[in-house]
Amino acid sequence: MVTARSVAAGKRKPWVPDRQDIIWIDCNPQVGREMRDVHPFLVLSPRIFNEKTSLVIGLPMTTAEYNADNPFAVAVGNAKGRKTVQTSYVLCHQPKSFDWRLRKAKAHPLGALSKALFAQVCERLNQIIQVG
Repeated sequence: MVTARSVAAGKRKPWVPDRQDIIWIDCNPQVGREMRDVHPFLVLSPRIFNEKTSLVIGLPMTTAEYNADNPFAVAVGNAKGRKTVQTSYVLCHQPKSFDWRLRKAKAHPLGALSKALFAQVCERLNQIIQVG
């Protein structure tokens, strides 16, 4: 447990993913057309939920070029690959929840999505699920 004393003594709280963060998550096991292996994942759920439940709700990300024509994908910038720079897409039609602790999630080098891009992703998701 983190206390005021431990924070004052220089100890930091353990990392917990937060809303707008981009994390690495292992999508295995997968079934059918679901994504597999380790992918970037945009976190939608707030830190307090993620910390208390050990779950994270979000959207997978990919650099698959065929998503340029996908009306449910939002282009969010460039991802540097081994040999090339590719566009990175958030797949708004594939919301998922994962146990981020058991899947050993890690912070992604991209950090967090900008507020403007995050709002665009949430708007696209809302067009699909129509929440309030």
